[in-house]
Amino acid sequence: MLRPVQETFNPDDFQALLVGLTLPDDAAVYRLNDQQAIISTTDFFPPVVDDPYAYGAIAAANAMSDVYAMGGEVLFAINLAAFPAKLPDGLLAEILRGGAEKVREAGAVIAGGHTITDEEPKYGLAVTGLVHPERILTKGGAQVGDALVLTKPLGAGVVTTALKGNVADPADVQAAVESMSHLNKVASEVAATIGVHAATDVTGFGLLGHGHEMAHLGSVAFRLEMAALPWLPGARRYGEECMFPGGMSDNKMFYEKWITFSESVTEIEQLLLFDPETSGGLLMAVAPNKVDALVAEMEKRGEPVWRIGEVIEGNGQIEVV
Repeated sequence: MLRPVQETFNPDDFQALLVGLTLPDDAAVYRLNDQQAIISTTDFFPPVVDDPYAYGAIAAANAMSDVYAMGGEVLFAINLAAFPAKLPDGLLAEILRGGAEKVREAGAVIAGGHTITDEEPKYGLAVTGLVHPERILTKGGAQVGDALVLTKPLGAGVVTTALKGNVADPADVQAAVESMSHLNKVASEVAATIGVHAATDVTGFGLLGHGHEMAHLGSVAFRLEMAALPWLPGARRYGEECMFPGGMSDNKMFYEKWITFSESVTEIEQLLLFDPETSGGLLMAVAPNKVDALVAEMEKRGEPVWRIGEVIEGNGQIEVV
């Protein structure tokens, strides 16, 4: 599907485009000068929760997350929206307010936008950020022996699916909303300060999909510890009740060839690891002599963090033990 784009642009003709035409990553990065590079990304999706304000905040946090995954700061954003003509004005205003206040929390600004009419509501942002050209975080770069850390709990997919099925506990939904709308800003700042080897944000491809991307681009493999993985309240229970979104099956079908599970990992646990996330945390590979400093700094700044595994020899494989 993307081949026409790849065949149209020769990377040698756009050498200031540091990330975007060769190896895949979370956002495009374009060098302006020796000190500055622009980060550009976009993301939008239909509602994942019922509350319009929360939906706007989650969509905005998710879109800005790609800038943080690249080690940058957000400068400004442009609204991207599609709404049914019959949608009450008050709901639309709340979605946009949720997104705007989340962008303000990031220290950035909404500078405009574009809206079209569509039967299914959709909202997100086109985001512009800034990073030093020599301090870009990419998916590749993980080294054998590195520790793997994660900055948000898993399970947003099953929680929001349970919500759509009217079987979710309101307390579980609130915990998921708080996690999904939490910015990866501080985690990115700590990663840049400590100097991690590789990073990505965990979103639609789930932990295993995004983990495979990191491992493959670093020509290594990952070993994840099932018992060390953090979960949102209710996530494992909703998994037991098979409240999986359709994206779980797609992720499993595409990525399972690279995944091996130990006998102790149950079938439901396996499916949960393919669950698509929304506005998940940063997955980072950090040198073993720096991981304690990273964890300490995250905890000092009130940010959640879990050590979930290690980097081993291989080429894109993931072992879950």
